[in-house]
Amino acid sequence: MDRRSFIRKAGTTGVGAAAAAATLAAPAIAQSNPKITWRLASSFPKSLDTIYGGAEVLSKHLSEATDGNFTIQPFAAGEIVPGLQAADATTAGTVEACHTVAYYYWGKDPTWALGAAVPFALNARGMNAWHYHGGGIDLFNEFLATQGLYGLPGGNTGVQMGGWFRKEINTVADLQGLKMRIGGFAGKVVERLGVVPQQIAGGDIYPALEKGTIDAAEWVGPYDDEKLGFQKVAPYYYYPGWWEGGPTVHFMFNKAKVDELPAAYKALLRTAAQAADANMLQKYDFLNPTAVKSLVANGAQLRPFSPEILSACFDKANEVYAEMEASNPAFKKIWDSIKGFRKDHYLWAQIAEYNYDTFMMIQQRNGKL
Repeated sequence: MDRRSFIRKAGTTGVGAAAAAATLAAPAIAQSNPKITWRLASSFPKSLDTIYGGAEVLSKHLSEATDGNFTIQPFAAGEIVPGLQAADATTAGTVEACHTVAYYYWGKDPTWALGAAVPFALNARGMNAWHYHGGGIDLFNEFLATQGLYGLPGGNTGVQMGGWFRKEINTVADLQGLKMRIGGFAGKVVERLGVVPQQIAGGDIYPALEKGTIDAAEWVGPYDDEKLGFQKVAPYYYYPGWWEGGPTVHFMFNKAKVDELPAAYKALLRTAAQAADANMLQKYDFLNPTAVKSLVANGAQLRPFSPEILSACFDKANEVYAEMEASNPAFKKIWDSIKGFRKDHYLWAQIAEYNYDTFMMIQQRNGKL
């Protein structure tokens, strides 16, 4: 056989085979990378750019990774449904996803709150460790499945502030009759110390404080609080927000819709959600230092809750937990897991991390940093 003729024919055959393979493979690729467009209802207004922005980060990563084939379009609170109905809308299929905080729905079942934050639980690092490596994501999804949902951590604010007060609060006696905008679990705890919890939407807090309709209000932390100008009408800014040591914000998805996704999209969803989760805490950690200095410069007076108040709240919180553990098996299962890890987390945290941070804080106070 002519060697040149053989090579020429072989080359032609190879090109044809490759073209045929590409033609055959195209439908398979299209099926595994389909065009999917979801809508996401956020519980947050666009003005709270850091917490609302978590949904935008998720959307951006998914779109970029799939060449625009898998997109999730975020809608701010009120654009499709009110912010506190985002999870309900996702369960109903009105939207395919939401970005919310699980403790908003604790009134339906206190188990909801455990995926986000409850009084005197874990800080942000502890919550992340429990979610990703302590079985927290799976445990919480066992509960969410009963609501037709699948959830992934989608942000964390870090430990929040204790709120804005029109007068100083030094003792437990000072809490008697105090009308405070405080929601969920924390409201149930402080109620036992004489506080009168109030449920007030974010946009109504400032005028309520200004008029004296309420005496105090908790919100988030310096960066978000500064936007609302609370220091003008309630100058005493207390810390820490013991009811939200490390509140996890969640992406929740209609479970049936997630189950329909190709395996590659499910993996991308988990990866993009974890990226958004990390990004939010990092951003708050970067922005809060500047914001708290600005607040103080404009009249905010920082005050720590006294040990007496914190201890009394801790004891009352444990009373509430004991009642819920006795009456709610789903709550007890998840809370037992958090409590078990909490012991080890704070054992470790007080060794290297605490001592390093304490030393560096002393240097900062001495003007050496």
